[in-house]
Amino acid sequence: MTTVRFGTTAAAFTIVSATQISATSPAGSAGPVQVTAVSPGGTSAALTYTRIALPGI
Repeated sequence: MTTVRFGTTAAAFTIVSATQISATSPAGSAGPVQVTAVSPGGTSAALTYTRIALPGI
């Protein structure tokens, strides 16, 4: 695993096991974004992550 991307933005990530990673979502606007994992073997199929807007005060 070399990169985890939320849309086109690279994210910090940690490899937890051979089948699991933990990634921190970078800042971005509310709504869905496609998440992919990149490795020397290629790019994973995208999964959708939905960012939620902070509540107003």
